[in-house]
Amino acid sequence: MKHIFLMTTVMALTLAGCDSASETGSVPAESTAKLAPSDFFDLSYWNITLPLDDNNDGKVDTVKTADLKGYMHPDFFYANGSGEMTFTAPNKATTTPNSSNTRSELRYMSRGSDTKIKTAAPGNNFALRAHPDAGSFASVGGRMEATVRVDHVARRAGNPDRPAAYSAVIGQIHAIKDKPQTGTFGYGNEPLKIYFKKFPGHDTGSVFWNYERNLAKEDPNRTDIAYPVWGNVWTNSDDPGSAGIPLGQPISYVVNVYEDVMHLEFSTPGKPTKTFAINLADNVDANGEVDAKDNPEGYAGDAHYFKAGMYNQCSTKDAPGVWYAACPGTGIWETDKANGDYAQATFTRLVVTDAKPM
Repeated sequence: MKHIFLMTTVMALTLAGCDSASETGSVPAESTAKLAPSDFFDLSYWNITLPLDDNNDGKVDTVKTADLKGYMHPDFFYANGSGEMTFTAPNKATTTPNSSNTRSELRYMSRGSDTKIKTAAPGNNFALRAHPDAGSFASVGGRMEATVRVDHVARRAGNPDRPAAYSAVIGQIHAIKDKPQTGTFGYGNEPLKIYFKKFPGHDTGSVFWNYERNLAKEDPNRTDIAYPVWGNVWTNSDDPGSAGIPLGQPISYVVNVYEDVMHLEFSTPGKPTKTFAINLADNVDANGEVDAKDNPEGYAGDAHYFKAGMYNQCSTKDAPGVWYAACPGTGIWETDKANGDYAQATFTRLVVTDAKPM
């Protein structure tokens, strides 16, 4: 795992060993300019997917690692005057082929800008210790730490009872869909998605995380299992009240995949720190119970990578299923912003390092 640090100051940092802490940028807070995130952040091990099709090829735009230096988009990806990195995703925009949800989201690239290593190849991703060829991967496990505030979630939904309505993902681990030519296996599922969800009319929202059973897409048991952190899970429409988190409050999370176990830690001002652990190489859930409907080997055979940013879950698609909230959107950013049909998050810390023993 390459060691990278984000939220760095323009001035030089003093490093201790391989790891580093990151501090807010030194630009005065009163500055309102929108700047390139690379002015403050080391993005040399990330690329980004944006809710755009600027080259009119019918596909969502991805800015490659080598091109992120100096890049910004004034609506969807920029640094503010305090040196914080903002991601925005409207309800209606270009999406990736396997999703109906828009995103402005970083993807960790262990290869850096060495494109001789394919994106899905083991050398660009991490594995669990249980993987039969773990030694060929960029790392075994990994650790991602972030501090983020959710600035906005979509305020309207045609299907408000669908779990995905009014929600957004601010961090995840993604597995790679089966790529026989690179020797990796997987259904392309997600062992981790960190959510924030707030209903209109509520003063606070809920933070929870989901584990997706690692099964084929057509398997009816392939679904997300939700675990509450503060407030409710995504199927509960009750007002979380004082148990929840308001928009704009910093949320810190640590995702530490050590050998086969994913350790999670969540903290926020005024709330107790919450911790969880789940072995990703079997079908025992985070409560210590065997989930007979999950893959008995969990994600042991998959390649994985970290993602962070804003993955808006308020799909404009209207169809059966938990994901299709039928959220309105015109595809015209100025109109959608005015109507509240978007999601936005701002990061003040994002660090990826080697996994740490627990």
